Amino acid sequence: MTGPQRLKGKTIFITGASRGIGLAIALRAARDGANIAIAAKTVASHAKLPGTIYTAADEVRAAGGQALPLQVDIRDGDQIKAAVDATVAEFGGIDVLINNASAISLTGTLETPLRRYDLMHQVNGRGTFAVSQACIPYLKQASDPHILMMAPPLNMNPRWFGPHLAYTISKYNMSLCVLGLAEELKPDAISVNALWPRSVIATAALNLIPGIDTQTCRTPEIVADAAYALLSGAAGVQSGQFLLDEDVLTASGVTDFSGYSVNEGRVLTPDLFLD
Repeated sequence: MTGPQRLKGKTIFITGASRGIGLAIALRAARDGANIAIAAKTVASHAKLPGTIYTAADEVRAAGGQALPLQVDIRDGDQIKAAVDATVAEFGGIDVLINNASAISLTGTLETPLRRYDLMHQVNGRGTFAVSQACIPYLKQASDPHILMMAPPLNMNPRWFGPHLAYTISKYNMSLCVLGLAEELKPDAISVNALWPRSVIATAALNLIPGIDTQTCRTPEIVADAAYALLSGAAGVQSGQFLLDEDVLTASGVTDFSGYSVNEGRVLTPDLFLD
């Protein structure tokens, strides 16, 4: 994956790219000289969640890419349209959409206020649908278009519904978008896939969830490298697939994953939705 700059000049629209996995994907693509539209809400630093669209843009430029910071709440259709229009005006089109933005609350039904339920569904399911809808007309004009969802494989095991029903169905809405869009966009040759980590990923947002030891996690770079393999064609994956980061990298020739561990000496914690 260190060969030719396969994403050079490509324009990638990434939601939630001010930090975490979204930013890691942006930086990996930037090393090829990609154009990155950083679509996220954060414009001012936060004590517990560092990173803004502007600091992310600085990092993208330092890594070798072009950056367009865009303040976007993906619950707002007008803001989405304005961000997509600004991206096309700046870079001439959109080649890749990465639906990465997500809201989480691992709470039971009685412990989930309706405002939190609404937030997860508006960001995860509705937001993914709305951003995809806005980008598709431009993706249809691209030479090798992709939509990549940070969404889990659909697993009907009740153990993934009982403890946090609201979150599960909101994430599965994203997964259902993969199935539907992959089929709908076949005639347009737009590749639509889902990517999910095999192990929990250590991000700043993870620190806000009690009970998770980041020493048993991997870094966001494993997801970023897997996304790069998918978008650059190194993994040879067809559309409509639910993929795990480790499997994608294995198919791309990676055999040693130890460098992605926060602490190589600790047993990794599997991510949600994986039996």
